[in-house]
Amino acid sequence: MERKLAAIFSTDVKGYSRLMGDDEEATIQMLKTYREVISGLIEQHHGRVVDSPGDNLLAEFASAVDAVKSAVAIQQDLKTRNAELAEHRKMEFRIGLNVGDVITDEGRLYGDGVNIAARLEGLADPGGICLSGTVHEYVENKLDLAFSYQGEQTVKNIAKPVRVYKVEWEVEASAPRISAASPAELPVPEKLSIAVLPFTNMSNDPEQEYFSDGITEDIITDLSKISGLFVIARNSTFTYKGQVRNVTDVGRELGVRHILEGSVRKAGRRVRLNAQLIEAATGGHVWAERYDRELADIFDLQDELTQKIVFALKVTLSPQEQGRFRQAPTANLDAYDAFLQGMEAFWHLTKEGNLQARHHYERAVTLDPSYAAAYALLGYTYIIEWILQWNRDPHCLQQAFEFTQHALAMDEAQPTGHLTLGHFYLWAKNEHEQAIAEAEQALTLNPNFAQAYADLGNLLIYAGQPEAAIERIEQAMRLDPHYPPLCSSWLGHAYRLTGQPEAALAILQRGLQRHPTYLYFHLHLVVTYRDLAQDAAARAAAAEVMRLHPHFSVAGLEQILPFKDPTVLEHYLDALRQAGLE
Repeated sequence: MERKLAAIFSTDVKGYSRLMGDDEEATIQMLKTYREVISGLIEQHHGRVVDSPGDNLLAEFASAVDAVKSAVAIQQDLKTRNAELAEHRKMEFRIGLNVGDVITDEGRLYGDGVNIAARLEGLADPGGICLSGTVHEYVENKLDLAFSYQGEQTVKNIAKPVRVYKVEWEVEASAPRISAASPAELPVPEKLSIAVLPFTNMSNDPEQEYFSDGITEDIITDLSKISGLFVIARNSTFTYKGQVRNVTDVGRELGVRHILEGSVRKAGRRVRLNAQLIEAATGGHVWAERYDRELADIFDLQDELTQKIVFALKVTLSPQEQGRFRQAPTANLDAYDAFLQGMEAFWHLTKEGNLQARHHYERAVTLDPSYAAAYALLGYTYIIEWILQWNRDPHCLQQAFEFTQHALAMDEAQPTGHLTLGHFYLWAKNEHEQAIAEAEQALTLNPNFAQAYADLGNLLIYAGQPEAAIERIEQAMRLDPHYPPLCSSWLGHAYRLTGQPEAALAILQRGLQRHPTYLYFHLHLVVTYRDLAQDAAARAAAAEVMRLHPHFSVAGLEQILPFKDPTVLEHYLDALRQAGLE
C-alpha cells in the first residue's frame, strides 16, 4: 500500500432502481453504453477508471483541472444523448469531485479522499457536478466556468464539514468581465501584440506537464521584457490549456494580432520543440520552426526562439534588451527542473500550492546557490503567504526580504525581486513611496508584468492614490483578461475610495461570484454597504465574514492594514464595527 494525492471522480445514476424496475434489460444496455462514453472521456482527459460496481464509477486523475474538464465533457455528451429519450427513460448521472490523500492497494483506492467524492456525488443534481473546496481552489482561475458556493455541508462519516461548490457548466463564463468590453470585443493595441498559448506536452507522460508549461512560461517572460511588445499574461493564456480553439477566436478574445503555439517533447536528455507564429486575424503562418536539441542547450534554444519571434515581428530591441538574451538563469539543469516544478505548484494559487512551490524553489537554490530567479520567487512565496493571511507571523516578511535581497545582489534586473521588495516596504515598514518605487522598477524591467501592475495598484490604494490605482489595476486586467479575483477586490476597494460606492458594489459582487470565500471581498462589501447606508446588507456581509472566518477580529486587522492616512483606516475599521464585527 502507498499514499498519494489524487483528484477523485465519483459518479452514479439518479433513480437507477426506478429505471431497473421499469425495464431491466434496456437499463443495463443503456448503462453499458453510457459507461463506455464516460470511460472514454475519462481516458481522453488523462484519467484512470478504478472501479465500476453497479451503477457507480470511480476514477482518479493526476490533475484537478483534467478531472473537472472530464466531468463537464461527460455531462455535455450525456445531455445530448438523453435529449433523444423519453423523460422517464433518461439516464442522468451525478458527479462528485474531490482532491485528497488516498491509499492505493493493488490498483484500488481507499480513504477519506474517496469517501468525500462519493458524498459530493450524492449532493449533485441529476446531470450535475459538485466539487469540494479543495478542487475549487485548484481550478477557479484555470477554467472559464461558473461555480456556485453551497456552503459547508456535513456529510456522513466525515468528521469536518466540507465546503461544496456546484459547477454551472452550462454557463459560458464564471462572471461578467468588469471591463465594458466583452472578451470578444477587446481592442487590439497599437503595439505589436502576442499571446503564447500553452505548449502541448508530447512526452506521453502526464508527469512531464510541468516541463512544457514551464517552457511556455519562460517564453512569455522573455517576450514580456521587450518594451516594443504587448504580451498577454500567463494566467489568461493558460485558460486555453487542453482546448482545441480557433486561433482567430483566441486572438479576438484576448485582443492580440499574433498567436504563438507549439509542442514540447522531453525524452531523456533531449528535447524537441515545435513552434509556429500565426497571424490571428487570418490564421496565416508568419513563421514556423522545429528544434531538436540536447536538454543542456535548453536556454540557448529559448533565446533563439525568442529572437526569431522578435525578428519575424520586426521589433526593435534596446541594447539592454539584446543583452538579456544571453543570460542563462542557471547552469544546473536539475535546479532548472526544480524551478519549473515550483512554478507549476505556485500557479495553483492555494496555500498548499504555495508551500509546494517554496519547497521546489528551496531545492533549486540548494542545487544552484547562484540561481537569482529562484531566490526571487522563493521570497515572493512568503509575501503571498502574508498578503493572503495564510501566515500571521511577521517573521515571514523578514524571510521574504532576505531571499529577495539575495536575488537582487546576484541579478539587479529581477522584476519579481523588486516587486517583492515593494511589498516588504509596504507591509513591514509602512514606507509607501519606497514600495511604489520598487514596483515601478519591476515594470521598467518587465513592461508587460500584469501582476506588477495589479500589485502596484494595491500599493497605491494604501498610499492614498486610488485614482492612480484604478488605472494600474485596469492595465493589469487588459494584459490578463482572465484576471485573478484579487484584481476585482482591489479595483472595488479603489472605486469606493474615489467616492463611487455604487460602482464598487457592482465590482465586488461580481468578484464574489468567482471567489466566495475570499475575506477581503466580504470586508470591502461591509464597508461599501455602510457607505451606501444599507445597514442590513452590511450586517449580513459581516455575519458572512464570521461564518467563513470564525477567528477574524477587527483589532487583528488594524495591526496589519498599512493605510498611509490614519483617517482612512479609522473609517474602514469603524464601518466594520458598526456592522457588528469585533
